[in-house]
Amino acid sequence: MIEYRIDRRSGVATYVQIVQQTKQALRLGLLEPGDKLPAAREVVEATAVNPNTVLKAYRELEREGLVEARRGLGTFVRRSLGAAPGDSPLRGELSEWTSRARTAGLERDDVAALFAAVLDEHFDSTAKGQENR
Repeated sequence: MIEYRIDRRSGVATYVQIVQQTKQALRLGLLEPGDKLPAAREVVEATAVNPNTVLKAYRELEREGLVEARRGLGTFVRRSLGAAPGDSPLRGELSEWTSRARTAGLERDDVAALFAAVLDEHFDSTAKGQENR
């Protein structure tokens, strides 16, 4: 079960954070087709956001074909994204690299900027993967 974490100081709309976290869980294999998303009421209780915000996020995920609402049953995952299982060796390497960056004195935003720069060097920003962000 996914647990949403809302960062109210991020400047990112709450519904976008829910969409992004759901997509991340789909990419990491934490959510798979057939899995049920938490009911809007459960997300509201856990995060203290407006129910309409949760429903807006779920509608956006449904519009993108990632989930489907089943009347009276809830919202279910229709398809997964990407192929980056959360327990892959690449995750371990990235974790080690991140630990070294932190030891070297880099802040979270420094690491994010460096990582984004390297991503831009290796991936075309107009590539297909951009549509699922």
